Amino acid sequence: MLPRGVCVLLNGQTEFIEKYVEVIGELSARGFTVATMDWRGQGGSVRALDNPLKAHIGDFSEYDSDLTIFMHTVVRNLTDKPPIALAHSMGAHILLRSLHANPSAFAAAAMTAPMLRALTRGYPTKLARAISYVENRLRRQNDFVLGMDKRDPLKMTFADQLVTSDTARFARTQDFLREHPNLRLAGPTWGWLEAAYRSMQEVMAPGYPEAITTPILMVGAGRDRIVDTSAEREFAARLPNCRYEEYGDAEHEILMENDAIRTRFWESFDEFMAQHTP
Repeated sequence: MLPRGVCVLLNGQTEFIEKYVEVIGELSARGFTVATMDWRGQGGSVRALDNPLKAHIGDFSEYDSDLTIFMHTVVRNLTDKPPIALAHSMGAHILLRSLHANPSAFAAAAMTAPMLRALTRGYPTKLARAISYVENRLRRQNDFVLGMDKRDPLKMTFADQLVTSDTARFARTQDFLREHPNLRLAGPTWGWLEAAYRSMQEVMAPGYPEAITTPILMVGAGRDRIVDTSAEREFAARLPNCRYEEYGDAEHEILMENDAIRTRFWESFDEFMAQHTP
């Protein structure tokens, strides 16, 4: 198959390149050269703190820097044309920041369950936000968010997880982590969470999505227990050039879901990209 272009693949929080081997194969079969990376502090990248199970960041501008450097040092050497992007959750959030800062960087973008408003799992939203602020003011930014210290992926069962209905794909990731335990993360610190809250507030602010002109396919998960799907609907409606779909039976990780859900996604992806990648 003749090269169709470059697809920049951006994974979510706590994820790693190897988890996306199936997706990379599917993009390659569609003619795309895939460029991907591990964000700082996760996967094979250097950790910010001594405890390698902690996901930590000071500010999301650090992720912006990661993507900018990646685009300049890797993607630019692969193509002289704007690439497309496929991004999930936190990766989609960072991609939206990039599309806002540089509207011409990508020809088109597809994203699944973008992180726009976090679910707080029983805590009132304002209370959760206040707790995060106080913990950071008390200089506990390097400490795990409550409960995250007990979520070692190697001890997690399918019944414990919140991201997919597909037992086989969940097991595949767990098997890989058992072979490569250095890639795993348990969860975020208070510092990461506070940085995420600041960035989500910025991205959801009046005028922000309205300034993003890149064609976007946004897919929400109707059974998402990680991020708020209603925020995705709201954000998509404010984007000037967005096609929004929602899969009512999907959990958060749509690209790691069962075959029926993934088939729907790839059909939409193919139709959308056919309009933007001749």
